[in-house]
Amino acid sequence: MLKKLWLAALLLTPAIVATPVLAADSAPLAFPGAVGPAAQTTGGRGGKILRVTTLAPDGPGSLKEAIETPGPRIIVFEVGGVIDMGRTTIDIVHPFLTIAGQTAPGPGITLIRTGFDVKTHDVILRHLRVYTGVDGQPKRSGWEADAFSTVGAANVIIDHCTFLWAIDENMSASGPRFTGNSVAEWRRGTSHNITFSNNLAAEGLADASHPKGEHSKGSLIHDNATGIVFYRNVWAHNVERNPLIKGGAQALMINNLIYNPQHRAVHYNLMNLEWVGHDYVTGQITAVGNVMRGGNDTDRDLPFLMLGGDSDLEYYGKDNLAVDRHGVALPEVGRYGETRAQLIRAKAPLAPIAGYRILPVRDVETSVLATAGARPWARDAEEIRILFFVAEGRGEVIDDEKEVSGYPKVKPAVKAPFVEGDWDLATMEPKSGLYPAQTAPMPQEILSPRDRASRAAQ
Repeated sequence: MLKKLWLAALLLTPAIVATPVLAADSAPLAFPGAVGPAAQTTGGRGGKILRVTTLAPDGPGSLKEAIETPGPRIIVFEVGGVIDMGRTTIDIVHPFLTIAGQTAPGPGITLIRTGFDVKTHDVILRHLRVYTGVDGQPKRSGWEADAFSTVGAANVIIDHCTFLWAIDENMSASGPRFTGNSVAEWRRGTSHNITFSNNLAAEGLADASHPKGEHSKGSLIHDNATGIVFYRNVWAHNVERNPLIKGGAQALMINNLIYNPQHRAVHYNLMNLEWVGHDYVTGQITAVGNVMRGGNDTDRDLPFLMLGGDSDLEYYGKDNLAVDRHGVALPEVGRYGETRAQLIRAKAPLAPIAGYRILPVRDVETSVLATAGARPWARDAEEIRILFFVAEGRGEVIDDEKEVSGYPKVKPAVKAPFVEGDWDLATMEPKSGLYPAQTAPMPQEILSPRDRASRAAQ
């Protein structure tokens, strides 16, 4: 009980919030705290305000109808509750879109039996819950949805969302490997400039309906994807891909928490079978201030980073922490398969890290558990369960959402009008500084009294 009270208090603890750093050209950020190459995407800024007024999966006033409307648009919510998409994936194909889940009245927006595929550019998703699930489908029967993925998209920010129970990956950046005749063209033709910040990606389902069998996966960054940023996310209870960076891709990881990976945490793999007829491209990973903590399912002596496949990886690592469930240090690097790939250690970051608020690694877990996921000021039962279990060293990989609690019940919508005057329509931040039902500023950095004193003395 004392531990639960401490964690509940932690979620409402005010903290020092730094002023975001603008890029060199001083273009405005998408919202305060936006980071990465996509930080200045406009999303739907300046476009139509589209109001979601129903929890129906489609039709007038639905989220689906608003997403499918062409042109710059900001989607806001005058309803809160569960949207059941009935095992259909939501495709985003029209650019210049902001989905502002933070505008929904409590309990916010939870989408079940679905996932997002973003197939365009300049998109911002914030404060949504996506609970995919197997929905009773037979094992290996073919339902294989991601909870979230980009597909050849660009300039996308996914911030403060919760992704659970995916059949494929929980949150990924994908697309074609080889579009064009040069490496530069390949990279332009697939997902690039994608930021995942402050998200919870957990409990990818293992032995469910995916046709390949076991498929509990966190995040896949597909071959040649670049400008991929993972900042202050939590991966929990995914067998592998926490994340997997594939051939020639480039990723930056700062202050993330990986808990209870089973067979692999971070890993890199360029597969010869997928690159036949193409020259190999060296991938890049920059990892700063990340925590990997073993849990009940984690293989003994699991490394933080594993290298497989047939091509080399450039790697810069600094201030990362990997420990087993008992706090015993784990290896930094390991291998899987008969690989000839070489790890090339860089002496400096391979991606720009200026403008990020980088916490010392010992502060990361406490901080991100307080802020990751949708609507941290008003979490739902699943988020509370998972994050408490991470803090307490509990939880496990699952095959079916029914092993924990299953889908939330679809109830009548909670309704409240969206008042434009209460919001900064350029950033979709509340003018009051607090989101609806929020009683204190959302903490960005939580330190012990000793650490606070040390910082003050610096």
